[in-house]
Amino acid sequence: MAHGDITHIDIPVSDLAKGAAFYSTLFGWQLAEMPGFEGYPMWQAPNGISGGGLAPRSEGFTQPRSYVEVDSIDDTIAQAEAAGGSVALPKDNITETSWWAVIVDPDGNHIGLFEGTTGL
Repeated sequence: MAHGDITHIDIPVSDLAKGAAFYSTLFGWQLAEMPGFEGYPMWQAPNGISGGGLAPRSEGFTQPRSYVEVDSIDDTIAQAEAAGGSVALPKDNITETSWWAVIVDPDGNHIGLFEGTTGL
């Protein structure tokens, strides 16, 4: 596992179609919905790297959010809380073999956590 690697970026948008058109035009990203993830078009950069998508903007999700791959979300949350952070969104399933959560650092920054397999 690649502990500490940036693995995913979610970008909140008000209109998925307009957001997809913008990022496709700007960066040449290909955007497509994956089976089981309808309403969440995932991007792939021209160099083949993918890892993230466009998600509906909502209260508490108004800025892009990066996700860091960790060996254990539970352990990382405990470490974050011991270091003065908190939990914005508790651990939840993505698939049978992957999970996510969001922590808040002492300055109020939201950082996503990812644990599991990356191949969707």
